[in-house]
Amino acid sequence: MPDTQKVTRKLSAILSADVKGYSVLMADDEIHTIETLKSFRQIISDQIEDHSGRVVDSPGDNILAEFRSVVDAVKCAAEIQKQLKQENESYADDKKVQFRIGVNIGDVIQDDDRIYGNGVNVAARIESLAEPGGICVSRNAYDHVRDKLNYGYKYLGEHTVKNIKRPVRVYKVLLAPEDAGKLIGVKRKKSKFMIIIAGTTAFLLVAAGILFGLYMKYLYLPAPQNIDSDNKITIELPKGPSLAVLPFDNMSKDPEQEYLCDGITENIIAALSHIPHLLVIARNSTFAYKGKPINVQQIGEELDAHFVIEGSIQRSDDRIRITVQLIDTESGHHVWSERYDRELKDIFKLQDEIAIAIAKAMQIQLTEGEIAKTRFENIPDLQTYIKALKALEYFRQVTKEANILARKELEEILSVVSEDSVVHALLGFVYLQGFIVGTCESDIICFGKATEATRKALTLDSNNSDAHNLAGLLFLMRKEHDNAITEAKNAIMLNPNNADAYTTLGWALILSDRSVEAIGVLKKAIRLNPTSVLSLSHLALAYRNSKQYEKAIETWEKCLKRQSDFWAAHLGLALSYHFLGRKDEARAAVKEVLNLNPDYSIELFKKVALYKNQAELERLVEAVRKLGIPE
Repeated sequence: MPDTQKVTRKLSAILSADVKGYSVLMADDEIHTIETLKSFRQIISDQIEDHSGRVVDSPGDNILAEFRSVVDAVKCAAEIQKQLKQENESYADDKKVQFRIGVNIGDVIQDDDRIYGNGVNVAARIESLAEPGGICVSRNAYDHVRDKLNYGYKYLGEHTVKNIKRPVRVYKVLLAPEDAGKLIGVKRKKSKFMIIIAGTTAFLLVAAGILFGLYMKYLYLPAPQNIDSDNKITIELPKGPSLAVLPFDNMSKDPEQEYLCDGITENIIAALSHIPHLLVIARNSTFAYKGKPINVQQIGEELDAHFVIEGSIQRSDDRIRITVQLIDTESGHHVWSERYDRELKDIFKLQDEIAIAIAKAMQIQLTEGEIAKTRFENIPDLQTYIKALKALEYFRQVTKEANILARKELEEILSVVSEDSVVHALLGFVYLQGFIVGTCESDIICFGKATEATRKALTLDSNNSDAHNLAGLLFLMRKEHDNAITEAKNAIMLNPNNADAYTTLGWALILSDRSVEAIGVLKKAIRLNPTSVLSLSHLALAYRNSKQYEKAIETWEKCLKRQSDFWAAHLGLALSYHFLGRKDEARAAVKEVLNLNPDYSIELFKKVALYKNQAELERLVEAVRKLGIPE
């Protein structure tokens, strides 16, 4: 806390700036990002000094500066963005380091060289509303500069920002010369005629919205053909030997080749997973060992795998060398090994060739059609293939910035290869993730785009297991539980090694009041993907909903050992403790939920609690309310 003997209150103009997508830039090229950020910081500091300001703080990618004049602050922000734009022109789009800037004028508390207070908080909040390379100012700042600076402004409306009691009016600064003097977005008093026009337009928009909603509900995805109407099909895991394919080592000096190494590993896993007599451990579990010392006996025990595949990849110009070894985990002996030297243009055929050789080495007799083509088989060249691998990697990061990058990569691929079922399915998953992390203009747009991509993927290849699994998730989000179960089963029948499909099926059964049945399904998902926190969490959910509270608690505690910041597991613990009457433990678990996810609410709980049984949903909502989760 500031020392009350030293603090001074005053009115200041505050400039707050940070880098948009900083974590993604660092993950993509750490050295370039650090060097560029250092150079840009100097430019920003020089401009702040030239405009009679001072840098107050500069942690990480953030910069906080104070000015005596808000006119100077906004002029400084404009000069900073102008100069940084010129500097960024020499970089590729994915290498650009772009700052967002917010400017506010308000009351601050000064303690030595530091400043605090709402004036600082508002500047930081409105900065997050600016576009990369853009500037936003508060209403107070706008009132001071609108007649003094030759810029244009666009009113962005009132925004409720965290820790600020009243909504803040925000304006975007328009720096283009042709926008000078403009004010966009401010409503003017309407004439009676304009009111009539507006009313008519609103009516048409409401009617269009209703029609669009009906279209979304009834027309986007046709109901799947139910292959198990009597619920008699027994879904079993493959009975043959179990195999774990570890990430292949990158023997090249170029770190860019990591995408290629991981992609080849994944494609071999995908090809092997379509062999009916082979149990293949999921990619998520085997990639947990990436970069770690390999002990095949330990890996075999942890993943319950009879065999392990390890290998290395070395690329030189237009040629590639892949070394592959099949190891018996019990004895540690090498069962089979091979080295492949090929031209890069043969990479897709080579991945199938390796998968077939592995199967034969395990003495699995293949019949015609028992091994599927690898992923991305229709991609025409290596560069496009690497873009697809990048999209997969971005998708797995589960952040707003990475989700947008994944979408960009996939849309560029589809401009070259428009008829690839796998790419359309992956785009559907990316849009569904966008619905969750909030990268679309509205939820309904993300949901619609995901559904459109899914329908396209299934049209191109009705045997695409991942596309059927995605359709199951979409049906589940529409609360069409029976269709969701059907599609998840379709996905499993097409690929018995699809761990994600088992997880989807288990979740759909839980939400359909069939939790006891879901337990067996989710145990199969965990067998295929032993390190999956999601499958383990769903298993705990199934235990809880079937009133096996002690087992639920034990399972959620396993989740937290794997991922201590998994707030949903803390919520699961809280509800289980609540139903057992263990109030102190329930309160402690809820406290952890709100520490990890301060914005969590009953409204958000309802968004994913897609229960078919309304009484069960109401029971859980009431329990969550009693635990102290806000509305």
